[in-house]
Amino acid sequence: MKNEVEKLVSSKIKELNVFIDDVYTSTEEGKKIFNIVLDSNEVIDLNKITAASQIINKILDEEKILPSDIDELDIFSKEKGE
Repeated sequence: MKNEVEKLVSSKIKELNVFIDDVYTSTEEGKKIFNIVLDSNEVIDLNKITAASQIINKILDEEKILPSDIDELDIFSKEKGE
């Protein structure tokens, strides 16, 4: 699934200087969550996460690639060390 998501969104989020690090599903409090982890060579601020999330959400909605049993989509960045 990671390759499919990367293929769809990489060129669109590249201008934000972010890329897909990982894609996985998890279950939390009985909800099945589709997680997309963003990374960059620099610290990703909240504005970039928000912008990338808007781009990714729009593409995933248009392409309808999320499995039907997914309850939530969570897009977040890797935490950078100091």
